[in-house]
Amino acid sequence: MTNKALSIFNQLRPLSVGFDDVFDHFESMFDGPTISIGSNYPPYNIVKTGSNKFDIEVALAGFNKKDIDVTSENGVLTIESKVKSVMNDSIGLKDGEDKPREDEHMIHKGISKRYFKKSFTIADDVEIKGAELKDGMLRVSMEKIVPEAKKLKTIEIK
Repeated sequence: MTNKALSIFNQLRPLSVGFDDVFDHFESMFDGPTISIGSNYPPYNIVKTGSNKFDIEVALAGFNKKDIDVTSENGVLTIESKVKSVMNDSIGLKDGEDKPREDEHMIHKGISKRYFKKSFTIADDVEIKGAELKDGMLRVSMEKIVPEAKKLKTIEIK
Protein backbone atom coordinates (compact mmCIF):
# COMPACT_ATOMS: atom_id res chain seq x y z
CA MET A 1 0.00 0.00 0.00
CA THR A 2 1.21 3.50 -0.76
CA ASN A 3 2.07 5.86 2.06
CA LYS A 4 -0.50 8.35 0.74
CA ALA A 5 -3.32 5.78 0.87
CA LEU A 6 -2.25 4.63 4.34
CA SER A 7 -2.24 8.23 5.53
CA ILE A 8 -5.78 8.90 4.21
CA PHE A 9 -7.27 5.79 5.85
CA ASN A 10 -5.47 6.40 9.15
CA GLN A 11 -6.86 9.95 9.22
CA LEU A 12 -10.44 8.80 8.51
CA ARG A 13 -10.64 5.87 10.96
CA PRO A 14 -10.83 8.01 14.15
CA LEU A 15 -13.67 10.06 12.63
CA SER A 16 -15.98 7.17 11.83
CA VAL A 17 -17.65 4.22 13.52
CA GLY A 18 -18.50 0.93 11.83
CA PHE A 19 -16.67 1.57 8.55
CA ASP A 20 -13.70 -0.74 9.17
CA ASP A 21 -14.85 -3.16 6.45
CA VAL A 22 -15.09 -0.28 3.96
CA PHE A 23 -11.57 0.92 4.79
CA ASP A 24 -10.26 -2.64 4.61
CA HIS A 25 -11.85 -3.03 1.16
CA PHE A 26 -10.18 0.14 -0.14
CA GLU A 27 -6.86 -0.75 1.46
CA SER A 28 -6.93 -4.10 -0.38
CA MET A 29 -7.28 -2.18 -3.64
CA PHE A 30 -3.93 -0.47 -2.92
CA ASP A 31 -2.06 -3.70 -2.02
CA GLY A 32 -0.49 -4.24 -5.46
CA PRO A 33 2.10 -2.02 -7.15
CA THR A 34 -0.65 -0.26 -9.09
CA ILE A 35 -4.43 -0.12 -8.95
CA SER A 36 -5.86 -2.30 -11.70
CA ILE A 37 -9.23 -1.04 -12.89
CA GLY A 38 -9.37 -3.70 -15.60
CA SER A 39 -10.36 -3.56 -19.22
CA ASN A 40 -12.56 -0.77 -20.50
CA TYR A 41 -14.50 -3.25 -22.66
CA PRO A 42 -17.43 -3.13 -22.76
CA PRO A 43 -17.97 0.58 -22.16
CA TYR A 44 -20.34 1.49 -19.31
CA ASN A 45 -21.96 4.40 -17.49
CA ILE A 46 -23.03 4.76 -13.87
CA VAL A 47 -26.03 7.10 -13.75
CA LYS A 48 -27.83 8.60 -10.75
CA THR A 49 -31.52 8.48 -11.74
CA GLY A 50 -33.04 9.75 -8.48
CA SER A 51 -32.09 10.75 -4.96
CA ASN A 52 -31.47 7.09 -4.03
CA LYS A 53 -31.58 5.37 -7.43
CA PHE A 54 -28.76 4.37 -9.75
CA ASP A 55 -28.36 2.57 -13.08
CA ILE A 56 -25.32 0.85 -14.49
CA GLU A 57 -25.57 0.97 -18.29
CA VAL A 58 -23.34 -1.38 -20.30
CA ALA A 59 -23.09 -1.09 -24.11
CA LEU A 60 -23.53 -4.62 -25.46
CA ALA A 61 -24.12 -4.30 -29.20
CA GLY A 62 -24.50 -7.73 -30.80
CA PHE A 63 -25.30 -9.54 -27.53
CA ASN A 64 -28.70 -10.87 -26.50
CA LYS A 65 -30.11 -12.01 -23.13
CA LYS A 66 -28.87 -15.59 -23.46
CA ASP A 67 -25.27 -14.37 -23.98
CA ILE A 68 -25.05 -12.51 -20.64
CA ASP A 69 -25.05 -13.46 -16.95
CA VAL A 70 -25.79 -10.83 -14.29
CA THR A 71 -25.09 -12.03 -10.75
CA SER A 72 -24.82 -10.50 -7.31
CA GLU A 73 -22.97 -12.15 -4.45
CA ASN A 74 -21.45 -10.84 -1.25
CA GLY A 75 -21.69 -7.16 -2.25
CA VAL A 76 -20.30 -7.62 -5.77
CA LEU A 77 -22.39 -7.19 -8.93
CA THR A 78 -20.86 -9.11 -11.84
CA ILE A 79 -21.83 -8.81 -15.50
CA GLU A 80 -20.22 -11.52 -17.63
CA SER A 81 -20.57 -12.92 -21.12
CA LYS A 82 -21.13 -16.65 -21.42
CA VAL A 83 -17.96 -18.16 -22.85
CA LYS A 84 -19.39 -20.96 -25.01
CA SER A 85 -21.93 -19.03 -27.08
CA VAL A 86 -19.79 -15.90 -27.40
CA MET A 87 -16.66 -17.82 -28.43
CA ASN A 88 -18.59 -19.90 -30.96
CA ASP A 89 -20.20 -16.82 -32.49
CA SER A 90 -16.88 -14.99 -32.68
CA ILE A 91 -15.28 -17.70 -34.83
CA GLY A 92 -18.35 -18.24 -36.98
CA LEU A 93 -19.65 -21.44 -35.33
CA LYS A 94 -23.27 -22.03 -34.46
CA ASP A 95 -24.13 -24.43 -31.65
CA GLY A 96 -23.61 -27.99 -32.89
CA GLU A 97 -21.31 -27.06 -35.80
CA ASP A 98 -17.68 -28.12 -35.78
CA LYS A 99 -16.26 -25.95 -38.56
CA PRO A 100 -16.62 -22.21 -39.27
CA ARG A 101 -19.43 -21.15 -41.60
CA GLU A 102 -18.72 -19.09 -44.67
CA ASP A 103 -20.53 -15.75 -44.42
CA GLU A 104 -20.20 -14.31 -47.88
CA HIS A 105 -22.09 -11.15 -46.92
CA MET A 106 -19.73 -10.12 -44.07
CA ILE A 107 -17.28 -7.58 -45.51
CA HIS A 108 -16.05 -6.13 -42.21
CA LYS A 109 -16.68 -7.32 -38.64
CA GLY A 110 -16.24 -4.28 -36.39
CA ILE A 111 -18.75 -5.09 -33.65
CA SER A 112 -16.82 -6.97 -31.02
CA LYS A 113 -18.60 -9.88 -29.36
CA ARG A 114 -15.91 -11.23 -27.10
CA TYR A 115 -15.66 -12.56 -23.57
CA PHE A 116 -15.77 -9.98 -20.78
CA LYS A 117 -16.34 -9.81 -17.06
CA LYS A 118 -17.13 -6.56 -15.21
CA SER A 119 -17.50 -6.40 -11.44
CA PHE A 120 -18.83 -3.55 -9.31
CA THR A 121 -18.72 -3.31 -5.52
CA ILE A 122 -22.20 -2.55 -4.21
CA ALA A 123 -22.83 -1.10 -0.75
CA ASP A 124 -24.74 -3.20 1.77
CA ASP A 125 -27.70 -0.81 1.71
CA VAL A 126 -28.07 -0.89 -2.09
CA GLU A 127 -30.66 -3.29 -3.50
CA ILE A 128 -30.51 -4.49 -7.11
CA LYS A 129 -33.99 -4.02 -8.56
CA GLY A 130 -33.51 -5.69 -11.94
CA ALA A 131 -31.75 -5.79 -15.30
CA GLU A 132 -32.98 -5.11 -18.83
CA LEU A 133 -31.28 -5.50 -22.21
CA LYS A 134 -32.82 -3.20 -24.80
CA ASP A 135 -31.40 -1.77 -28.03
CA GLY A 136 -27.88 -3.05 -27.25
CA MET A 137 -27.81 -1.45 -23.79
CA LEU A 138 -27.90 -3.51 -20.59
CA ARG A 139 -29.35 -1.49 -17.71
CA VAL A 140 -29.02 -2.76 -14.14
CA SER A 141 -31.22 -0.71 -11.80
CA MET A 142 -30.40 -0.26 -8.13
CA GLU A 143 -31.83 1.62 -5.17
CA LYS A 144 -30.21 2.68 -1.93
CA ILE A 145 -32.55 1.64 0.87
CA VAL A 146 -32.42 4.07 3.77
CA PRO A 147 -33.68 2.36 6.94
CA GLU A 148 -35.80 4.29 9.43
CA ALA A 149 -32.91 4.34 11.89
CA LYS A 150 -30.80 6.35 9.42
CA LYS A 151 -33.45 8.88 8.42
CA LEU A 152 -33.39 12.36 9.91
CA LYS A 153 -35.19 12.59 13.22
CA THR A 154 -35.40 15.29 15.82
CA ILE A 155 -34.30 14.29 19.31
CA GLU A 156 -36.33 15.88 22.05
CA ILE A 157 -34.25 17.62 24.68
CA LYS A 158 -35.50 17.00 28.24
